[in-house]
Amino acid sequence: MEFRQKALSRLRSPEELDLPVRFARPQGLLALTVAVVVLAGAGVWAVGGSVSSRTTVPGVLTRGAGGYVLQSPLAGQVVRVRARVGDLLAAGAPLLDVRTAQGVQQVRMVAAGRVTALPAGIGTVIGAGSEVADLERAERASDPLEVVLYPAAGTPVPVGAAVELTVQSVPAGRYGVLRGTVTEVGREPQSPQQIAGFLGDARLGAAFAAHGAPLAVTVRLRRDPGTATGYRWSSRGGPPYPLASLTPVSGSVLLPAQRPLDWLLP
Repeated sequence: MEFRQKALSRLRSPEELDLPVRFARPQGLLALTVAVVVLAGAGVWAVGGSVSSRTTVPGVLTRGAGGYVLQSPLAGQVVRVRARVGDLLAAGAPLLDVRTAQGVQQVRMVAAGRVTALPAGIGTVIGAGSEVADLERAERASDPLEVVLYPAAGTPVPVGAAVELTVQSVPAGRYGVLRGTVTEVGREPQSPQQIAGFLGDARLGAAFAAHGAPLAVTVRLRRDPGTATGYRWSSRGGPPYPLASLTPVSGSVLLPAQRPLDWLLP
């Protein structure tokens, strides 16, 4: 009761009624103004602004037709190797001479292509169905290279997206990265066997499908006849040597810009 009486007597006292009421100190008013401006700016940016993002996807340089593994229809011992890794051979061209029970016969190319691996050498004993060569389908040495990326399941890669490609055999710090554009996105996930069948390399098939069945994404490289590779690089000129197919790459895909508000809305 004592405190209540003091409070009532203070309210009845007119001694401070002529003093102005101070709603906020200048420092507090400034802080409030700044907060309102920041919130308003954030709201405008969330609705009208945009944010770009990238995703990194593994892939490989290749020709558009892919590759294949050549299996021997003969059983016997290799007595002559008629090609070397890197040679471009026509369909039906002889690749190996094999001594069989019926005499020396030849293992020939099934389709035109470039030899990428040749495990069978002189003296090697092979059986019918043995893998004797890995080949890349190509009609001419001038056939353009492209890149096939294998993003993990659920990774969005839109057609038309710009791609920067770091090539394993090219120092990016010195020569930069390749420029390309996504031209096609496969509809069906690829198994290790399908990837190996297209690239002609079982090891790449297992590597690209290690985290699930990926889609195949085709990237067209931008051409530049003024470079040694024939393709456009982020740095002037690029490397002074040509690119080899089946070289691993890492693709940085530029995804479409999004409004920050879209991240908050379901």
